[in-house]
Amino acid sequence: MVSLLCITIIALTLAGSSYSQVTPPPMQVSVHVFAEPGANVTLPCRLPHSDGIALGVRVKWTKVADDEDLNEDVLVSMGFHKKTYGSFENRVFMENDETEDGSILITDVSENDSGKYRCEIVNGVEDTIQEITLEVQSANKGVVFPYSPSTGRYRLNYDEAVQACQDQGSVVATFDQLFEAWKGGLDWCNAGWLNDSTVQYPITKPREPCGGTSSGPGVRTYGRRDRQRGSYDVFCYTAELKGRVYWLVQPLSLTFDEAVQACLDDGAEIAKVGQMYAAWKLNGYDRCDAGWLADGSVRYPITRPRKNCSPTEAAVRFIGFPDKQQKSYGVYCYKADQ
Repeated sequence: MVSLLCITIIALTLAGSSYSQVTPPPMQVSVHVFAEPGANVTLPCRLPHSDGIALGVRVKWTKVADDEDLNEDVLVSMGFHKKTYGSFENRVFMENDETEDGSILITDVSENDSGKYRCEIVNGVEDTIQEITLEVQSANKGVVFPYSPSTGRYRLNYDEAVQACQDQGSVVATFDQLFEAWKGGLDWCNAGWLNDSTVQYPITKPREPCGGTSSGPGVRTYGRRDRQRGSYDVFCYTAELKGRVYWLVQPLSLTFDEAVQACLDDGAEIAKVGQMYAAWKLNGYDRCDAGWLADGSVRYPITRPRKNCSPTEAAVRFIGFPDKQQKSYGVYCYKADQ
């Protein structure tokens, strides 16, 4: 790119023009793009002040690794000439629509396609470099869990629901995420906020206390509710666990404050509810010991149902919000990846 700029400057100087300074192309703000496995996805890239890309302009796409020596070429385009490379061959195409920008279409994406991509457009006058992060993740890879605070059921307006999920290391679930969780067997009789401000709940076993038996299994809805005046539970969603949830071996039961300090003394922090659900669902964590979590609740994760440990179903078992001065429980800690 440097040599092309130098050639351009020399040519313009010989033609009677001059440049007092050449400014390197700016790095654009990184864009995040999300897709599910098997989908087609567009990675956007265009010159910021151009109506289109003229013939002869060079466009190069690279998948960027932490070690620049391991970068992968994706596509190079120069006018009518285009070439794709490696695993991207025959499934990456320029978006030749009316805008004629440098965007590309990747077909049949997989989780291996996740990562950072760099787009370079070089025309010698207005060059640009843009970075796009692609996240390919199945809608059902994460875990949806219902949440209500220590004050009781149906106590959260929408803003409070958003904050409650954030406090537990998660976000408010979308309808698609709740629907996938329902298909996976989630059955919950309390209605909760979703991120579109609707209030819904998933039922796999219809029964009288949960909307009656006249309707079959499904995700039942109250529709869109007033964000400030409506009071419900919330469905939270967490997609990953960037660390480890573990039971802290202690000789004695702890109060809540002692539990918090014990995790700190172990170089960790007391685990959040979202982290507990992620460890249970995504990592198969199983432990038949009730322990404090960061919100003051006491829970334990069971993936192998057995006598005295959630005998009928795999679940994160909820004991409640006991008196924080009570010395009846251990603690689950969370240690982030280094």
